[in-house]
Amino acid sequence: MSPIRLLLVDDQALFREGLRTLLSLQPDVDVVGEAAHGEQAVQQAKALRPQVVLMDLRMPVLNGVEATRRIRAQNPECQVIVLTTFDDDDDVFDALRAGAVGYLLKDAPQEKLMEAIRLAARGESFLQPSIATKLVAEFSRLSSTRPADRKLVDALSEREIEVLQHLARGMSNKEIATALYIAEGTVKNHMTSILGKLGVADRTHAALKARELGIA
Repeated sequence: MSPIRLLLVDDQALFREGLRTLLSLQPDVDVVGEAAHGEQAVQQAKALRPQVVLMDLRMPVLNGVEATRRIRAQNPECQVIVLTTFDDDDDVFDALRAGAVGYLLKDAPQEKLMEAIRLAARGESFLQPSIATKLVAEFSRLSSTRPADRKLVDALSEREIEVLQHLARGMSNKEIATALYIAEGTVKNHMTSILGKLGVADRTHAALKARELGIA
């Protein structure tokens, strides 16, 4: 299997150098490029076609949120993981709305970073527990002030609701398959159907929508 093509985006050269050195030790990761600001990241992503982008948020020229939005617009198959020092609510929500599939703080353990990269390359999401807690709190607040759309819930099959409930708990496709005693390919098929019925673009937003609708 070919290594994961990865683009590093951070305005601190020493941090990029350290991260490149760390990732170069991983046989399944190939750092194909670096960018020092968001505008450069958009250009590099277009030219290099990485599978995964590690994106800082607060950078000169163009910030990480807008860079994420542009990268996802020009190449929806490119997955963006935010890797930042900041976990302000606005930063988190803006990045996920822009299309990021993961959110990690720079003090995260190496194994969590690698897990996030590998999950993103497979089209799956990864949220650091502290970030997931923020999302649960925010969408609980929203669901308390806005009635659930029963039409969306009714459109889901019983099995799709089960898959969605497990997804909202942070489980991967493989873990869901094991829990429900079905093939991983079947879970993927259910996920495709769920995303279409809920009108969301990815697993992260499906999980958030599940909480909003009171399913999870």
